[in-house]
Amino acid sequence: MSKGILGKKVGMTQVFTEDGRLIPVTVVEAGPCFVVQKKTVATDGYNAIQVGFNELREKLSNKPEKGHFQKANLKPMRWVREFRVDNVDAFEIGQEIKADVFNVGDAVDVVGVSKGKGFQGMIKRHGASRGPMKHGSKYHRRTGSLGAKGPARVFKGRKLPGRMGGERVTVQNLEIVRIDADKNMILVKGAVPGAKKGLLVLKHSVKAK
Repeated sequence: MSKGILGKKVGMTQVFTEDGRLIPVTVVEAGPCFVVQKKTVATDGYNAIQVGFNELREKLSNKPEKGHFQKANLKPMRWVREFRVDNVDAFEIGQEIKADVFNVGDAVDVVGVSKGKGFQGMIKRHGASRGPMKHGSKYHRRTGSLGAKGPARVFKGRKLPGRMGGERVTVQNLEIVRIDADKNMILVKGAVPGAKKGLLVLKHSVKAK
């Protein structure tokens, strides 16, 4: 069965191992999450559980959302996501999922929304090389050729300046260094996408050995 939990990015710090190695880690406030709905092959065509995280003030949710959570005897949640599972019967509606769903040393894939950078040029957005910076060059940080003269149009997929960041990003195979189930904290080795307080989805790594 694949494991998963929703969390909130707290920030980065560093920890020392027993042999004195320094490891940079991201602190994730993981859960408590609650099972809002169960989906089965018979009713929905696939097996999954719907999980809610971060309780929301009632006035901030609309009538359909309130009804959805009332079925599970839960208060409205800010974030709701699905996790595919092999055995839906292993979960109950309203069941709490905490940070100890994972173990130290587990490999996880972390999904988040990258920081938005706004409108950026070719060099920052795509890592293009700049032109000569000497006087009279007239070509410093510009896009360059947009293609051959013959087609008389720009082909789709051409790398150009534009909006950068704010996209769904998955970082794979990150190791869990420490878990504090009482404080709902998971320390993940390395950096994860997104800004502080942003939503993160931690899932059992698809490439784990």
